[in-house]
Amino acid sequence: MNEQEKRAVFERYNERTHIIGRVVSVITLVLLVGAPFVLGVILGAMPDVGAVAKGFVSVGLVWMVSGVAEYLIYTPMLGAGGGYLAFITGNLINMKIPCAISARDMVGAKTGTAENEVISTLSIAASSLVTILVLALGVLLLVPLQPILQSEVLQPAFANVVPALFGAMAYKYFRGNMKIAVTPLVVMSLLFILVPSLTGSTSFMIIPSGAMAIAITWILYRHERKSSDK
Repeated sequence: MNEQEKRAVFERYNERTHIIGRVVSVITLVLLVGAPFVLGVILGAMPDVGAVAKGFVSVGLVWMVSGVAEYLIYTPMLGAGGGYLAFITGNLINMKIPCAISARDMVGAKTGTAENEVISTLSIAASSLVTILVLALGVLLLVPLQPILQSEVLQPAFANVVPALFGAMAYKYFRGNMKIAVTPLVVMSLLFILVPSLTGSTSFMIIPSGAMAIAITWILYRHERKSSDK
């Protein structure tokens, strides 16, 4: 199969992925939004629509920025299939993104390629299935394991799972791009230390830190280009 045929196959794959992804996304959205109202009708306890609207406005406006930022940042990394799966199943930062990045690095795929598209989709699908299996086992074993899970000895570990996971992954990229990574890392670390309330808005803070990294990359690129022209 030549390159033109491969490209045609990949385009057909993407077209079908978008069709299935959009349909399932709409179905998921309807189910998520409609479930509380259906339960309200069945149980005779319909929520106050006005109160729901006020609550959504107060919370939705804050998370709207985060949602748009995550879409713009993560979709190029995951591709169409991986993006649909990740956003439908959720838990992107904790599970889906690390899994996709790890799988991509293991096979040496590059962002924006057909290989990355397939690897991201397969890895996120596997992650979703494993998550469902673990959750099912957790529900079944919740009562027997409750004394262990609520142990004071294990509480610090549970509170630092995400920082430990992303710290280990980030080190690999920081080590290879220290000139770009050091300034956003120092600035964001100081900002979170001085303003602890920002720790609840990590998704939103991706925007300024990403913009800072892009600006530094552009400055370094311009400097290297000027040096090469001399």
